[in-house]
Amino acid sequence: MVYIMINAVYDLDHNASPGVNIKRRDRDIGVVVRRLQETILAEGVPIVSRMAAEGYSPFAILASTLLSLRTKDEVTAAATDRLLKLADTPGKMMHLPEAAISKAIYPVGFYRNKARRLREISATLVENYGGTVPDSLEELLKLKGVGRKTANLVLSLGFDKDGICVDTHVHRISNRLGYVATRTPEKTEAALREKLPRKYWKIYNTILVAFGQKLCRPISPLCSACPVRDCCDRIGVTRSR
Repeated sequence: MVYIMINAVYDLDHNASPGVNIKRRDRDIGVVVRRLQETILAEGVPIVSRMAAEGYSPFAILASTLLSLRTKDEVTAAATDRLLKLADTPGKMMHLPEAAISKAIYPVGFYRNKARRLREISATLVENYGGTVPDSLEELLKLKGVGRKTANLVLSLGFDKDGICVDTHVHRISNRLGYVATRTPEKTEAALREKLPRKYWKIYNTILVAFGQKLCRPISPLCSACPVRDCCDRIGVTRSR
């Protein structure tokens, strides 16, 4: 099982009634966040969020985030553990043979490409950043293979800084709820930066990823078991369970 309990305290709105019918999604997003934290996160959090709670380094979180792309969470967890036992710093990682990294992280998606990217990023961190991971969005985006999703996740989980990480789950569910109306993750991030209260930025990805993995799936979501079904416009849902 790759989830653990998370006990972090967030400044959430506990005054809304569970039965409230939310018509203004932008005004009452706090109700959604609170309910999902109390129900979905009660079962545990994704692997990268778990690592942050356990105090892993920004480099470990960066590496695990790169491995997680197009890979199931349980596979990412096992691959991350094997990889970090071989090398847990950029200096160690850059000197590993690419074949050794590939073997350690298999069967994550695109494992050969990710092995090569991990060595390249590690070398860049050693050569340009003194062997440390930069703590700004601008510098993280300069790393080859690091996009906005990865950079924002490293900022929020690795450095405890405000960042909005938008992956497929966050993009899909934010639109499904009716909270934003966007066509791409990049536009969703921009919209969320405009309207999502800053106090929810760090927890928003963790909540929606867990929610998307367990209930609010891309096809035939489990709406009958959804704790926020009365808060959702069900945009784009044609079939549910």
